[in-house]
Amino acid sequence: MTPNPLQRIESLGQSFWLDYMQRDLLSSGDLQRMILSDRITGIASSSAIFGKAIAESSQYDQTIDDLVRFDKSSAEIYELLSQQDVQNAADEFRPMYDRTEGKDGYVSIELNPHLAHDTYGTITEARRLWSALDRPNVLIKIPATKDGLPAIEQLISEGINVNVTLIFGLPRYRQVVEAFMTGLEARTAKGKPLDYVASVASFFLNRIDAMVDPQVEVFMGQNSKDNQIAKAVHGQVAISTAKVAYEIYKEVFNSNRFMKMAENGARAQRLLWASTSNKNPVYSDLKYIDPLIGRDTICSMSLQTLNAYRDHGIAVLRLDEYLHESNWVMSHLPELGIDINKLTQDLEDEGLRRFIEPFDTLMDALTKKASAALIREGNAYAVDY
Repeated sequence: MTPNPLQRIESLGQSFWLDYMQRDLLSSGDLQRMILSDRITGIASSSAIFGKAIAESSQYDQTIDDLVRFDKSSAEIYELLSQQDVQNAADEFRPMYDRTEGKDGYVSIELNPHLAHDTYGTITEARRLWSALDRPNVLIKIPATKDGLPAIEQLISEGINVNVTLIFGLPRYRQVVEAFMTGLEARTAKGKPLDYVASVASFFLNRIDAMVDPQVEVFMGQNSKDNQIAKAVHGQVAISTAKVAYEIYKEVFNSNRFMKMAENGARAQRLLWASTSNKNPVYSDLKYIDPLIGRDTICSMSLQTLNAYRDHGIAVLRLDEYLHESNWVMSHLPELGIDINKLTQDLEDEGLRRFIEPFDTLMDALTKKASAALIREGNAYAVDY
């Protein structure tokens, strides 16, 4: 039998999570089979995937009908449905979480994305959700906005696990790491335990190249020095960003500042590679997987990318390779008129809109389903009468 390359990823010290969760994945037993055969070590829920399941399938209809009978609003129905799925998934992963002493076995859940610029609202909602879920192997997704940073610090200080999402730029990543470290230090000052406080920092990769490449391609047809730079940079900015971020990670989490807390059980905030599905047919379908396999990191894959990697992935440690070239790529972007810091801020703003739109679509779909359930309930009463 041909070895499963997904299992090889695990043996190299990288965890991998599935970026997909619906109720039928749990009820069919497919998730448990993937945990055993593919070595999935975590899973992320999203309003986009959840909304698609609500709108295009009947797997949630009976539960929605039942909740409507108790006069639950669309927002309440969403919370109950999503929390039930997350709790069930967390229970599936709990043996792994226990076996790895809290390193792996996590389930991520989004906050309402409309709170991304509301620090107090984010903290309040994260506390409520953490308490309601009542599972130690859950991560609350907090977007890495300027207003999200103090929320991340506060939540970490309270021992609430955080998946920091929507990271695109290196300056923002340094701020995220600082918020995490300061949160741990505040927790230490209060005499609270540091072990089992978990966090990941999620870089969204494919959107970086999707934004940069068109600007680079303007120079690729020219007969000049800029043409050579553009050819070398084209399609390499996301990977280069990730490789430089990994160097920052090693610098911070090997520092004396962190080591003092590690002696008391603190865990590093691992880097997670998100948005790893390639949207450009010119590139390999594993473009954002193969070059970024590295120890103590996490790779998040869609079902499509997971199937592709199972079919033809080649797992080799490569994250530490070609760092000089990655630094060269990042340093030469200004010569092409590209302000990478401004561009990644634009990506953060756009990414937040991409979170909000499917969330609002989900709420609309739930409202329609709930209304249809009310009509059916009314007709049933009329027939009974």
